[in-house]
Amino acid sequence: MTNLNVSFLGLGVMGYPMAGFLSKAGFNVKVYNRTVEKAKKWASEFDGKVCEAPDIAAKDADIVFMCVGDDNDVRSVANKAISAMKAGAVLVDHTTASADIARELYEVCKSKQIGFLDAPVSGGQAGAENGQLTIMVGGDESVYKTVEPVIAHYARHSQLLGKCGSGQLAKMMNQICIAGIVQGLSEALHFGQKAGLDCAAVIDVISKGAAQSWQMENRASTMLTNQFDFGFAVDWMRKDLNIALAESRKNGSTLALTALVDQYYADVQKLGGGRWDTSSLLTRLK
Repeated sequence: MTNLNVSFLGLGVMGYPMAGFLSKAGFNVKVYNRTVEKAKKWASEFDGKVCEAPDIAAKDADIVFMCVGDDNDVRSVANKAISAMKAGAVLVDHTTASADIARELYEVCKSKQIGFLDAPVSGGQAGAENGQLTIMVGGDESVYKTVEPVIAHYARHSQLLGKCGSGQLAKMMNQICIAGIVQGLSEALHFGQKAGLDCAAVIDVISKGAAQSWQMENRASTMLTNQFDFGFAVDWMRKDLNIALAESRKNGSTLALTALVDQYYADVQKLGGGRWDTSSLLTRLK
């Protein structure tokens, strides 16, 4: 399996360590990044080849992974890669994007006898750096079975959830849940501080009960000390929530809380917190 030729397009906060795990696993890795200096830095740390364009990186690759910014980035980078990919290869998109772009690329790939999976990830920067990501996948089962052993090198869990687009829809659910939980945690901490409680002590107690969550376990203490310079940025969360809200308008679902929290994140952006961690929702309550 490790004699496969793989490419990774996009070496951001998530892609950089993910590509690193593939290199450390012994795969023949070629990388592309819009900022060449970042790609060269990656190559100095890991064993791999830097390519100056997506099509160059994708040529002769058995599997091409990508993790870029938004739908427009996905379309631009993917189409360049697909133009050079061989029949029988697979394109795996780890970007959080719309289900529409996933379906579009699935059809483009199918016409060229290339497999395609939409496979957004959850777990944040820490999950990527520790190889502990959770990956939600949409696409054909036969293609997923081919790629899953490779994905396992940087994921603690991946799961095929249905046809193409299902991975992106599942990621929308993930972000909807996170938005509501972080807002609830922010309000609880704000309430506790106003009530004069030792919030750290309270969190220690309630985290052992039904209120427990990943956000409480990993972010409550830093929220109390105004540390917001890590994790998943507000700008990225707003992008993701707007994808979910747009999808809800298509399928007729009601996302009242999500829409409200999205506006709360807009308030945080106005405070200059676009690059703060999503737990910075607390700042708008002070």
